[in-house]
Amino acid sequence: MKKEKYKYLNDINFPSDLRKIPEGELKLLAKELREETISAVSTTGGHLGAGLGVIELTVALHYVFDTPNDKLIWDVGHQAYPHKILTGRKEKIRTLRQGKGLSGFTKRSESEYDPFGAAHSSTSISAALGIATANKLSNKSCNVISVIGDGAMSAGMAYEAMNNAGASKTKLVVILNDNDMSIAKPVGALKSYLAKLLSGKAYFSLKDTIRLILSSFSKRFSKKASKAEDFLRAAVTGGTLFNSLGFSYLGPIDGHDIDLLVSTLKNAKESKSDGPILIHIKTQKGKGYSFAEKADDKYHGVTKFNVKTGEQTKSNNIIPSYTKVFANTLIKHAEKDSKIVGITAAMPSGTGIDLFSEKFPKRSFDVGIAEQHAITFAGGLATEGFKPYAAIYSTFLQRAYDQVVHDIAIQSLPVRFAIDRAGLVGADGPTHAGSFDITYLSTLPNFIVMAASDEAELVKMINTSVDINDRPCAFRYPRGNGMGVELPNIDSKLEIGKGKIIKEGNKVCILNFGARLQECLTAAKELEIKGVKISVIDARFAKPLDQDLILSCARDHEIILTIEEGSIGGFGSHVSHLLSSKGIFDKGLKFRSLTLPDIFIDQDKPDLMYDQAGLNSKQIIEEIELILFNRSGIKIIK
Repeated sequence: MKKEKYKYLNDINFPSDLRKIPEGELKLLAKELREETISAVSTTGGHLGAGLGVIELTVALHYVFDTPNDKLIWDVGHQAYPHKILTGRKEKIRTLRQGKGLSGFTKRSESEYDPFGAAHSSTSISAALGIATANKLSNKSCNVISVIGDGAMSAGMAYEAMNNAGASKTKLVVILNDNDMSIAKPVGALKSYLAKLLSGKAYFSLKDTIRLILSSFSKRFSKKASKAEDFLRAAVTGGTLFNSLGFSYLGPIDGHDIDLLVSTLKNAKESKSDGPILIHIKTQKGKGYSFAEKADDKYHGVTKFNVKTGEQTKSNNIIPSYTKVFANTLIKHAEKDSKIVGITAAMPSGTGIDLFSEKFPKRSFDVGIAEQHAITFAGGLATEGFKPYAAIYSTFLQRAYDQVVHDIAIQSLPVRFAIDRAGLVGADGPTHAGSFDITYLSTLPNFIVMAASDEAELVKMINTSVDINDRPCAFRYPRGNGMGVELPNIDSKLEIGKGKIIKEGNKVCILNFGARLQECLTAAKELEIKGVKISVIDARFAKPLDQDLILSCARDHEIILTIEEGSIGGFGSHVSHLLSSKGIFDKGLKFRSLTLPDIFIDQDKPDLMYDQAGLNSKQIIEEIELILFNRSGIKIIK
């Protein structure tokens, strides 16, 4: 940050500094904070539009409330970059999403101003209620504030929390940030409901009237009702749903009017209410940066960009992404099979369902941030003979595990799970890594679990899944571009539970499951120079295992090494169980399983993350050499 650039922001290191500024100067501070946010993200990439939409709110919250004593919880955390700038992280803001830099989300270990970490949506009200309840039990009087977007309010968890909060009569403040835009356009009945609250409301043209009404805000929460309260409820509010959940509702108000925000928040802070308060604000995602305001996605997630032109840095890679390969292949099948439908949970562009929807709008379903519903919804479709493809990131499918088990697996319903972002994902860090799906799916009886080693294998797995009509199946694939291999046609299919021999040796057999295949082949090539003959197998299936191939490898090799981009308990564990149950270990076979380590790996460049995970060719070679050499360094290769 240039020291001469800002009148106020230069001297603000913590919210305590912010509170020294005259209230009439907060608009200027907001302008400076917006400029600094745009400048910082232009050099790092990341989430921009959401943060720009809450600049005024961020300033007002830290001005009114005594953070970090008062607890401020941002749902998801996409919008928290301005918050980070104001809370002791200004000098590090250009390390966002980089190795050893600031997280792209809120993180407890990063700052005392982040009381609850987040990166998945719709958790903030539950966390706020937990903190507020703890405060009540501890006789603490600090305030608890949750900021949640209208997109995140499409998740059932938000209503579970609100229902509990309203019944418990626990005081907390929920800010509903309604920008009519999460990652994609919000969907569902709530969107229409919020639109009705906005329609006919007067804050756009009668701000001054609302300011006068706000003077009686605190009276509204007293036991004595007044005409002012009744007028406020009937004329300014309209939050019947929120009122019925036990919340005192105010809004909608202009979320970019900082004077109005400060006044409203002060009244909420000083309210004597014993129950929760919901303040409904209307904001514009990407506010204050014309290129973001005009973009369809409001610059939700951006690469590095030129601030003056808005032009983002583009990759020169012309190889299609795995996501696009999935979408295009599914479209080809859907053209022939009218029973194929696509389902996503608020991630149409991230999963490729947006491309599918362009071709088949009536057979595409974005259910909002509601993964649990998405899976059981898919199950219902499957019972009627349809072929649902639930395209969900690995990290988000975790949110629906009970539905996967109870509603799909137990009933053997043929739902197809297209698991995007498998493995480590770089800048988004541990909250978005696809680390656990191999383990949590492979434990389920009668489930087919596949992993693509390249985009050609992905096409074959999609082709194969179309004909699986007696049980659920999943195929996982990584983030980013493919390997550039030629794609097969849609008639090229796999035999269920059969792997593929890529190269043959006689000393060590590497069983690869997933996108580490090229690293395995690189390791094999380097080891062969040293005289070690390596077999490499693309296992393709974690369940069912290719038992015949694996047992044959165990008989013909001295060492078996499994490789996977998943946690302990996945593919390697199933191979180990097979070999143990057949008594193979009793015959002297040496076995090692390379998985993601039992830690959460922080964001970094993917190659560096895989170095830390021990899943690059260098670590594969080291592991094999460790087995082949004893501790004194004497070579024991025969």
